Amino acid sequence: MPLKTPIVLLLACLSASVHAQTTALRKTIDSIATHSKSRIGVAALLLETGDTLTYKGNDHYPMQSVYKFPISFAILHQVDLGKYKLDQKVTITNDDILPLGHSPIREAHPHGGADMTIREISRLNIQESDGTACDVLLRLLGGTKKTDDYIKSLGVKGINIATTEKEQQSNDTIQYRNWAPPIAITQLYKVYFQGNILSKSSYDVLWKDMTESHPGPKRIKGQLPAGTIVAHKTGTSGTHNGFTAATNDTGIIILPNGKHLILTVFVSDSKGSETEREGWIAQISKAVYDHFK
Repeated sequence: MPLKTPIVLLLACLSASVHAQTTALRKTIDSIATHSKSRIGVAALLLETGDTLTYKGNDHYPMQSVYKFPISFAILHQVDLGKYKLDQKVTITNDDILPLGHSPIREAHPHGGADMTIREISRLNIQESDGTACDVLLRLLGGTKKTDDYIKSLGVKGINIATTEKEQQSNDTIQYRNWAPPIAITQLYKVYFQGNILSKSSYDVLWKDMTESHPGPKRIKGQLPAGTIVAHKTGTSGTHNGFTAATNDTGIIILPNGKHLILTVFVSDSKGSETEREGWIAQISKAVYDHFK
């Protein structure tokens, strides 16, 4: 039997090493998920190499405000098509104002009547996770079905955009109609980053808003090195009777070597405190970051 050449032996060793590291990472994620007693889903993709890792990545999880990323994606595409302009003003009506949840628009204009540009509405949708801004964009897009159809037209089949923010506020169980597997959200970020779907100006608008997004500093970014660039969108449900349906974070991390890591972490149906839920996301994110960097 012929002896293996040194290069074959080296490749075999490298393959075994990568497999062992991936197995160790899966065990780390599984340990965190088991300890949390929550439903946790993870999907990671290193864009430049195509290397992936998933943990229950095909399961369905409520998106909550993670769905504001595809909504802003869709409105910016409409801007590129010429249907709207970024500086075009839209009237925020009293019917647009959400009665609950975080909304700087409601705080500034509790009864509506404000004229705001699409650029500012989209910024508030992403950076502030403003529910009123989200529903105004959905109105401009023609509703949830047309928005959902557009995202599916990009080849991303696993995301279900079915309800507005206002509808979700009427009943805590409605949020489960807006679901996605972590793999599908990660795929949408890949389409955004590599698909040349948006013009450069629209791409840059969305990138700026996601890198400057305020919610969730203790989630994906929580244990990463200071100054790490993360373009992301969080999602968070309310807590009812000690039970939280969704604590999510998803986005693109720029690694020290300049490569781009897409990471989605969903924590669902949890009895953990906010500190615990965000901590689980941070721990998983750091483990994935260390694996791919």
